[in-house]
Amino acid sequence: MKFGGTSVGTPQRMKEVCELITRSSEPTFVVLSAMSGTTNSLVEISDYLYKKNTEGASNIINKLEQKYMKHLDELYTTSEWKEKTEKFIRDEFNYLRSFTKILFTSFEEKVILAQGEIISTNMVTNYLLECGVKTILLSALDFVRTDKNAEPDFNYIREHATKQLNDNPDYQIYITQGFICRNAYGEIDNLLRGGSDYTACLIGAALQSEEIQIWTDIDGMHNNDPRVVENTMPVPQLYFEEAAELAYFGAKILHPTCIQPAKFAGVPVRLLNTMDPSAPGTIINNEMQHGTIKAVAAKDGITCIQIQSSRMLLAHGFLRKVFEIFETYKTSIDMVCTSEVGVSVTIDNRSHLADIINELKQYGTVSVEDNMVIICVVGDLDTENVGFETRACNALKEIPVRMISYGGSNHNISFVVRNEDKTRTLQALSNTLFI
Repeated sequence: MKFGGTSVGTPQRMKEVCELITRSSEPTFVVLSAMSGTTNSLVEISDYLYKKNTEGASNIINKLEQKYMKHLDELYTTSEWKEKTEKFIRDEFNYLRSFTKILFTSFEEKVILAQGEIISTNMVTNYLLECGVKTILLSALDFVRTDKNAEPDFNYIREHATKQLNDNPDYQIYITQGFICRNAYGEIDNLLRGGSDYTACLIGAALQSEEIQIWTDIDGMHNNDPRVVENTMPVPQLYFEEAAELAYFGAKILHPTCIQPAKFAGVPVRLLNTMDPSAPGTIINNEMQHGTIKAVAAKDGITCIQIQSSRMLLAHGFLRKVFEIFETYKTSIDMVCTSEVGVSVTIDNRSHLADIINELKQYGTVSVEDNMVIICVVGDLDTENVGFETRACNALKEIPVRMISYGGSNHNISFVVRNEDKTRTLQALSNTLFI
């Protein structure tokens, strides 16, 4: 079970989380994020230290410490656990103050960022122990590690997570930190993409758990963006590939990378709502429901680049040369469309756009369109299921579409539209596909 920063954002929320994790009589592994707002404060502290403004860093440290001290009376009822946690928090913040006296580097920043999860897991563990629940806190730094490519070292995680359980049997609750880890050189680091969700899926897959539960403040993955579309509904079930497509193309509830370990291990992932625990949420597994369109998602901040060259396109190696330019600048391509006289691609990273355009001009006439959006329709779009692409296209008959991508996946048809057409595109697709 993984709980994000909002789910453990106040002492009351922490108590509600503890009630949820103790409902089952089965041993449960719990992954916690830092309390909401804490990581931002730790980033701010690091920023002041980079700028050698120790007074600014100290002010933020003091404010954050006062905030945590106020939580103690609300969270604990016995003086024993209140005093024990108070000492721990004072030691933590004295440790943070020690960074104002040393040369600050990116290594120290990673250490500072790790303290948010370390504090929240200690607070929740102490509360459960006060309640008499047989609980143990296992440091993620002892068994979550990345390799030399900064990717999770799954074999290491599986071996050492299993050893942690074998060395500590018969506990009801095992708690650890999300997001943080050690790198291949033993230094404190973090998982970047997916954060605590990634930690939960890595551990759940490594331990062959019955189920991985991601608890957020949303009741599952919706069939469209509830922020801009009316009457959206949670999707009861998604195939792993469908969930990954939706996550990549804009569904904020999940990072596309984090569910890969669960997919390969065959462990279902369930998305649940801490604010409404009775809601069924969304189950993600390896079962494909044939003949259904599941959801629509939107990815903002897209730039379209078109290269027209009747002379070069049919020449051997033209596309390779185009893609090598994007590879040189480490810029990923989302969508590709080709014709006899040109190729169009979309990117979401503009940091090297000027250099990319400059090099592309060697091979043809280049035009750029900014402020575009990729709209992605996800479901069982196998070519044997005639008509799904027609329904999606018919929904957009009143909307100018810049690009269409279909056939690269059996689970996705994507459209590129202007940002000003995003809301009505999403609403039109909902009205046609889900009503």
